[in-house]
Amino acid sequence: MENPFKKILNQEALPETLKDKIMNDISFIKLSIDVADLFAVKYPTVAGELFTMTEKKSKKNKK
Repeated sequence: MENPFKKILNQEALPETLKDKIMNDISFIKLSIDVADLFAVKYPTVAGELFTMTEKKSKKNKK
């Protein structure tokens, strides 16, 4: 496969197709990071807080 960045060095302007592909790749990476953050960090945090709140309410009701 030919390295598209070597073409950039030889030309002054970036080809639109290459620019679009790079921007799409960056958008996909950002989306992947957001999804991973949602399920690996935020979801367990929210679930843990929900269980903690439920435990506190059940202890208050028992008193």
